[in-house]
Amino acid sequence: MARSALQHTKPANGIAKDFRSALLSTGLITAFTLLTVLASMVRVPLPFSPVPITGQLFAVLLAGAFLGSTRGAFSQGLYLLWGISGLPLFAAGTVGLAALMGPTGGYLIAFVPAAILVGFLVKRSENYFHVWMSMFLASLLILGLGWLQLVLFYQYSPVTAFMLGVAPFLPLDIVKVCLAAGVVMGYRKVRKK
Repeated sequence: MARSALQHTKPANGIAKDFRSALLSTGLITAFTLLTVLASMVRVPLPFSPVPITGQLFAVLLAGAFLGSTRGAFSQGLYLLWGISGLPLFAAGTVGLAALMGPTGGYLIAFVPAAILVGFLVKRSENYFHVWMSMFLASLLILGLGWLQLVLFYQYSPVTAFMLGVAPFLPLDIVKVCLAAGVVMGYRKVRKK
């Protein structure tokens, strides 16, 4: 029995390898969380919309693409956790749980499933177009959940919510998706060398 227990223990170098891997994973998750924080500081208020233009989509897409579904989701979940804990991280200037109930809450909540979607699809994508489409779908997911919150919680008509919370963002989101897909494909090309 004692011999069986010994056979199932990890050698010291295996534990050290697991520790290094966990440390690296934690560092990457935190780095992409901080990237999302920095991207939230890029904000342009729109006078006709309760939702500002931000750089967060770019960070969410890169988190999913580089970290994969699970760690990408953790990075965005950590961003939300920091924000609802009271840190002034959200683009609309609100803090705490109220931010998730506000007009930008649907977009914020969508960061986690968007990172999961990108992580899942991008690792199966071979070329720029497939990576771009994966990221564009994640962008539509974020816009869709944002639109839904404007309709359900703010009682905008579906058309008004679309005009305030989706249409103004689509052109710039396409640019962000192009840039993020370019970064991913550029990284893959450099890594192959």
